[in-house]
Amino acid sequence: MNDTSTPPPVPNSIITRGGDAGQTQLVSGETVSKADDRVEAAGTIDELNSFLGLARSACDNAAVCAVLERLQRETFIVGAELSATPEVAARLKNKVSAEMTAALDADASAIEVMQGVLSDWALPGATFAGAAIDVARSVARRAERSAVRLANAGGLPSDEVLRYLNRMSDVLWLLGRKMELEKGVEGALRPERAHRSQK
Repeated sequence: MNDTSTPPPVPNSIITRGGDAGQTQLVSGETVSKADDRVEAAGTIDELNSFLGLARSACDNAAVCAVLERLQRETFIVGAELSATPEVAARLKNKVSAEMTAALDADASAIEVMQGVLSDWALPGATFAGAAIDVARSVARRAERSAVRLANAGGLPSDEVLRYLNRMSDVLWLLGRKMELEKGVEGALRPERAHRSQK
């Protein structure tokens, strides 16, 4: 007869069984439902980090890869802030800062001077790397919406997280177009309009 009993957990295993009933712990220590808005927001940031990593693995431009890696590392800061109550988040050593948002402004400005980058809306898929960045961008927008819901409920101690996520999405859109332009491929939604704007 097969033994169907649950084996004991391995020491230091990732499997704790603590979340088997649909609950989890916040960074601040509270136990909440995994469907809680705060968990949803932090989980979407985790998803964003993974897609940023996918985009980075497909990227062959060292400068773009460096930006994507920086954003990945910064999402850990965002996730920690979203994973704590406002009182605890305000005391975190590392928080989303105005300097982080300003760095994204600088990234955007550096790309926007490229001829043709703002010529039209994009049709994702012209390059694999660009498409992967676009997926990350759409997840960043969803993360932003989750953070806005949390903020509307009084769950964020600072609006800087919202500014940062909004700016990140803009930069990711620009990075996707940069990858297309540098490969010389057509990624515009309306190529004829894009070509007219570049004349």
